[in-house]
Amino acid sequence: MKIIDSRGNPTVEAEVHLEGGFVGMAAAPSGASTGSREALELRDGDKSRFLGKGVTKAVGAVNGPIAQAILGKDAKDQAGIDKIMIDLDGN
Repeated sequence: MKIIDSRGNPTVEAEVHLEGGFVGMAAAPSGASTGSREALELRDGDKSRFLGKGVTKAVGAVNGPIAQAILGKDAKDQAGIDKIMIDLDGN
């Protein structure tokens, strides 16, 4: 889902449901630094919405290919989940 961060920019918030009824939520607002090792952002680029900073594409990626790839995986296998995410990202 899309939320607005403390700077007034849209950002991604994800809700993860695990077996046993556990639910985790996290938001991924932009950081202030822009170093070479920073994560790349997936912004929409449509200047008519949030000055190009929309996150509809990113939300689509979370709800689509990312969700499909991790559905049913063991949340305790963080190395495995990280590998899936890195492979999907391709960077």
